[in-house]
Amino acid sequence: MIERETIYVGGAWVASSGSGRIGVVNSATEETMGAVPEGMPEDVDRAVAAARRAFPGWAATPAEERAGWCTRIAAGIGARMDEIATLVSQEVGMVKQLSMLIQAGLPYMSFSSVAGVVEGFPFEERLGSSLIVREPVGVVGCITPWNYPLHQISAKVAFALGAGCAVVVKPSEVAPLNAFVLAEIIDDVGLPAGVFNLVSGTGPVAGEALAGHPDVDMVSFTGSTRAGKRVAELASQRVARLTLELGGKSANVILEDADLERAVSDGVGKCFLNSGQTCSALTRMLVPRSRLAEAEDVARRTADRYRPGDPFGDDSRLGPLVSQAQWDRVQGYIQTGIDEGARIVTGGLGRPEGLERGYFAKPTVFSDVRTDMTIAQEEIFGPVLAILPYDSEEEAVVIANDSVYGLVGGVWAGSQEHAVEIARQLRTGQVEINGGAFNPAAPFGGFKQSGIGRELGRHGLEEFLEVKSLQL
Repeated sequence: MIERETIYVGGAWVASSGSGRIGVVNSATEETMGAVPEGMPEDVDRAVAAARRAFPGWAATPAEERAGWCTRIAAGIGARMDEIATLVSQEVGMVKQLSMLIQAGLPYMSFSSVAGVVEGFPFEERLGSSLIVREPVGVVGCITPWNYPLHQISAKVAFALGAGCAVVVKPSEVAPLNAFVLAEIIDDVGLPAGVFNLVSGTGPVAGEALAGHPDVDMVSFTGSTRAGKRVAELASQRVARLTLELGGKSANVILEDADLERAVSDGVGKCFLNSGQTCSALTRMLVPRSRLAEAEDVARRTADRYRPGDPFGDDSRLGPLVSQAQWDRVQGYIQTGIDEGARIVTGGLGRPEGLERGYFAKPTVFSDVRTDMTIAQEEIFGPVLAILPYDSEEEAVVIANDSVYGLVGGVWAGSQEHAVEIARQLRTGQVEINGGAFNPAAPFGGFKQSGIGRELGRHGLEEFLEVKSLQL
């Protein structure tokens, strides 16, 4: 059992004002693995006050020095990579080898990249008779999800600190333990008191208190679109700055001249990443109707290689879902797909054979999916792929854009030029061209109900800055 008894406020580990505890469940064993304090609005008040006191001094610290602190935090993460990856694999269920690269590796990259982003950044520039100054927005409330827990915290905190902001973090109550490791690292490097604060708690209590706090200048939220709308509602009452990274139902458009074997097998992997618990997962695969049977065969063979099992097992390729509630949700969507007439290519309802303990779901592929079906429109957050046939490239673009979401997309074609031509027509914040790799320095965020604003790299830094014009 990992028992966290205190929260981190004003540079010290302090008791919560509440007496409640939040249990953390190991997704592979269904056993309680730890607990954290159930923070109250009074705890949020204390954390925001500490951040408010720390902000002027931190904002006045030269950007290069702020970046240096981030570099030291990155080193601390690097020294505890295995511990972080193990912890997140237990909390969330991602296979350990991937957790090392993603759940621990991306937080390290976020903090270590700040120095390069800050170097040469135009915090001040002349424009005719004006001096344009970019200043930190102030105190930032960071509310983060469970699926990539430390990565999402770091994507906000690293660039907020680099910009000169002070932060209060409210991690997901489903996977909060990793956030305490980051707080320990920050405490160990001696970051000035109050610049970073951590309050664990539930969304409806601590999260709402943070989003609606009058002394929070900006809220940076990642999570479901439903919860994001509530955060936006609370922040709008005081016209606070806001960034939202929300849901997705991303389309992977495979064109007639694409290498179908490569495109489909890569697309299945992009759909099943983190057992499908990924906002940017390519969950809709669009293929030419003339090649539908061929695509189904590749998808079936590929999906069947994603063997579910213990995240720490050598031959496991797919871990469990995060919770019983999430397992129930995914099963409900699979049943809905069947009821609405989609055809199961592989997988389906129930648990994989031999896995009666843990929140494991069968890797599932549907075909003959229409764009008006629930599984083509709603975010499932599980290892469920929907294959939709199309008859022309123009129709493929229409289908791809037929979504309230617009986070990520993919295009596969025989040439990069052809793929880019189609990608420019997709209403999404990011598009993978012929399987192009994720770039942690590129801006990440969505169109439509996938969010507002961008994270990571220079564009992520800019989100935490206000622009002021000095007329000389």
